[in-house]
Amino acid sequence: MSPQTPVLSVRGLTKTFPIGGMFSRRHVRALGGVDLDIAPGEIVALVGESGSGKSTLARCLARLEQPSGGSFAFEGRDVLKAEPRRASRAYRSAVQMIFQDPFGSLNPVHRVSHFLERPLQLHDAVSGRDELERAKRRLMQKVDLPAELLHRYPHELSGGQRQRIAIARALAVNPRLILADEPTSMLDVSVRIGVLNLMRSLCEQQDISMLYITHDLASARYLADRIIVMFAGEFVEGGEAAALLAEPRHPYTRLLISAVPDPRRRGGFDPVERARLRHEVVQATSCAFHGRGETTCSAETAVFHRVSDAPEHWVRCGLYAPPSDAPGTALERPDTTQESPAA
Repeated sequence: MSPQTPVLSVRGLTKTFPIGGMFSRRHVRALGGVDLDIAPGEIVALVGESGSGKSTLARCLARLEQPSGGSFAFEGRDVLKAEPRRASRAYRSAVQMIFQDPFGSLNPVHRVSHFLERPLQLHDAVSGRDELERAKRRLMQKVDLPAELLHRYPHELSGGQRQRIAIARALAVNPRLILADEPTSMLDVSVRIGVLNLMRSLCEQQDISMLYITHDLASARYLADRIIVMFAGEFVEGGEAAALLAEPRHPYTRLLISAVPDPRRRGGFDPVERARLRHEVVQATSCAFHGRGETTCSAETAVFHRVSDAPEHWVRCGLYAPPSDAPGTALERPDTTQESPAA
């Protein structure tokens, strides 16, 4: 893999689910053809409300769900073409997932030691009992937990400790990409920052890339290099984390930000403006993705605009279409890398 090759490159990925029983032909669309590149060592946050398709995307990339269409390459290798039916052991070793619920992701009948032994043995990461014991202790040290906890059961640990064990389990097979599906949403606020700091330091130390899925804009800004906003199975805005949250352009992004309490915002968010944004979001079938008469969006060709004052910042919205004499640029697809927009 060359230095320019993304760790993960997704193109036109779609996913639909059947609804209405065995003989029904109806389907609901969870992913509408998303494109995404993640660079080596980069942390990308995917934000959006429940039901927007974030977890479905992660499960497709983890090969827990089979995509309905599109493709994705891992380190330059077309995964669905090379492994059409199920993921290989090598892929599962390279791409690990951390689940949302630290209470449900650990089997209560096993001790902590079992959760670290299992991946080490399945992926032939160690040979011999002594090496296995040393490897488990190293993993506990990586996630800042004492080795004494190896002999405890999950119910004897706090939520933060359980999530650290889940992180240690993912690290056991030396992954190059971690899919973290809301890993802090079920933790107390007091322990979230510790888990976020741990994930950031591990990614930096081991050059691990991460897709961090969350509905928490504050944690996305704190942890991620880039933020991508997802709405109704589509990417609608993306860019460098701090810049995007400072100058959101899409109505849905602005609506998400308006719902976050901010002591610096005097008098709260303007209720009239919030009502207008909510109206635009409710009319999403004609605003975000389809023709709106006077705008340039259409159902056939998505229109992405590069925000002129931040080249890595793009927005998919006909409402943002810049005037003909403005320096904004229309794109066929979003700028999914930090260097230059895809043509």
